[in-house]
Amino acid sequence: MQIYRRLTKIKAISFDLDDTLYNNRPVMLAIEKKMVNYFAEKFATLLPKLLSEPKPIFNRRFWAPYRQQAIKAHQDISHDVVRLRFESYRLGLLAHSLSAEMATKEAQAGLDYFISLRSDFSVPKASHDLLASLSKVFPLVAISNGNVNTKALGIDHYFQHIYHAGFQAGNYHGESEHLLRQKPEADMFTLVCEQLAIPAEQLLHVGDCGFADIHGALNAGCQTAWLPQYGVGKQLQQIPHLELVQVSDLSHLLP
Repeated sequence: MQIYRRLTKIKAISFDLDDTLYNNRPVMLAIEKKMVNYFAEKFATLLPKLLSEPKPIFNRRFWAPYRQQAIKAHQDISHDVVRLRFESYRLGLLAHSLSAEMATKEAQAGLDYFISLRSDFSVPKASHDLLASLSKVFPLVAISNGNVNTKALGIDHYFQHIYHAGFQAGNYHGESEHLLRQKPEADMFTLVCEQLAIPAEQLLHVGDCGFADIHGALNAGCQTAWLPQYGVGKQLQQIPHLELVQVSDLSHLLP
């Protein structure tokens, strides 16, 4: 563990999820292969004429133009990965001659299948052990731009609050629905501090991405711990308070 800035009093710790508490890259690579096969089988049933031509490969490149179409059509949808995926599927299916009703139905079925795969893996024991120890001393919070299901992973009980970017139901500042923008925007950091009733400088945020996590948390006034262990997140734009070799390095914060 490297210390770059002097830590001040810490009253709570927030964690990014993907590529911080576990290696998410192999999970997503395996899911993409399964989704390619899923839609190939669906199209063979729904649109056999399409597959009599050179067969499309339903990978990221196939869905990319429909993703961009969704972003252009719906303001702020890029902050909500669940809605964006659904809309990308729906537009792609519409573009290949499905009816509006069928495109909506099959897009939802595809999304449901993706979500069932998304949280079908095990979190390393080291992360469980660390969260269990830290949660006895600090309020812990999860802050994610993604849509992994912490309950399915068996880690939800460590956290007092769990936030995912996107459109949230419920009454927030008098609104029936509100948008929590993705990190590096300050929305989720600010909400954490409001709900825990602590100043931003007393929250330590732990994450792998030098932009979304470290730049975002520093700009929100928080302390930061950077964990580049899995080599996925963007490089640093600002110096964090700590650089971790592995997440268990945080055990040094325990009394």
